[in-house]
Amino acid sequence: MPFGWEPRARDFPRRNRLIAGISLGVVVVEAATRSGSLITARLAGEFGRLVFAVPGSPLDPRCEGTNGLLKDGAMIVTTPHDVVEALRPLTEPDLFRPRPATAPIERSKPLSTPPDDAERDHIVEALGPTPVEIDDIVRHTGLSISAVHSVLLELDMAGRLHRHPGGLVSISMLD
Repeated sequence: MPFGWEPRARDFPRRNRLIAGISLGVVVVEAATRSGSLITARLAGEFGRLVFAVPGSPLDPRCEGTNGLLKDGAMIVTTPHDVVEALRPLTEPDLFRPRPATAPIERSKPLSTPPDDAERDHIVEALGPTPVEIDDIVRHTGLSISAVHSVLLELDMAGRLHRHPGGLVSISMLD
C-alpha cells in the first residue's frame, strides 16, 4: 500500500496471502482460535509451503491456534534450529547451481509448422463476438493447439482479438 495508507482489516487477508506465497515456510508462535496468523498458515499449506508451530499451554487461549496447527500436522518448533534444519533441503546451493550446457538436440523437422492461410481462416471463422474457450476452438477446428495459439497471437498483435477473464477470447468485429 502507498505510504500513509491507513491499515484496514479487509487488507490483511491479501497481505497474509502475499506472505504465504513468498515464504518457504511460515512459523506461528502464538495464535488464538480466530487469528490472522492461522489464515497465513492455512494459505501457506495450500501453497505447499512448510508450516511450523510453537506449542503452548493447552490452558492458554492464546495457544489454541498453534496447538490446533500441531494437531493438523504442522511441524513442531522449539528452537530456531528446527526451522533451519527443515528448510535446509529447500535452500541447498546445488538446487540453484546452473547445470552444464548440453549440446542442442538436432531435429530432422521443426516441432510445429506455422499455420497456413486455410488454417488461419478456419480459426478466424471459429471466433465470433461471443467469448469462447481456446480449447473449444481447438476441438472445433481440429487443429493443433500450437497452430491455434499462433493465430490467436497474430490476431492479438493486430488488435483484432479480445481477451476476457477466465481465458476466453473473442474477435473484434470492426472489419
